[in-house]
Amino acid sequence: MGRKLMLVEGKDDVHVLMHICGNRTCLKLDEIKSHEGVDDLIGNLTEELRAAVYEGDIVGVIVDADTDMECRWRELQNKIATAGYHDVPSKPIVGGTIVDPPPDTLLPRLGVWVMPNNQAAGILEDFLQFLVRDRDALYSHASNSVSTIPKGFQRFNDLHQPKALIHTWLAWQETPGLPYGTAITAKFLDPNVPEVDDLVNWLNRLYMTS
Repeated sequence: MGRKLMLVEGKDDVHVLMHICGNRTCLKLDEIKSHEGVDDLIGNLTEELRAAVYEGDIVGVIVDADTDMECRWRELQNKIATAGYHDVPSKPIVGGTIVDPPPDTLLPRLGVWVMPNNQAAGILEDFLQFLVRDRDALYSHASNSVSTIPKGFQRFNDLHQPKALIHTWLAWQETPGLPYGTAITAKFLDPNVPEVDDLVNWLNRLYMTS
């Protein structure tokens, strides 16, 4: 029987995925493998795919778009094609991309999700912002606080502003500073929003074996 493997950028992605699946109905994964960031994951993607040699293996990949979705997808396309896949879509599928292996190969069935939603530039924390219920007043206050840090005092780059925002908002909850995954289980972050539905539906379509 094949293995169900997920490749992610880092530990935060591991915990978010585990807690989403723990709160929703997801097919069980055999392994969620963390990498040392997006460059490490994409840099090793061809080798990771070729290493999946058991019949019926299924590999999922979750990466951030960062500042340029088109550029990120070109990187992924190149690595996937180099591994031996054909007919890779020219852009990510909105509901999550799934690519079947070429016949007569040991390549795994492959799925790719580009954070936050396969359409926009962004990172994991942009996805987590979807899980903030109705953009509550405290979230608006946190957003204003982060966006109005005086010039010369902001130490993070613009790409990481969503990370600063979600951490600030979580620091102001009843239990301050919960990690992302625990905040999902505690329902500070809502795992039942439509954006999570899309991710869960992709996971279940990808790993469905019959």
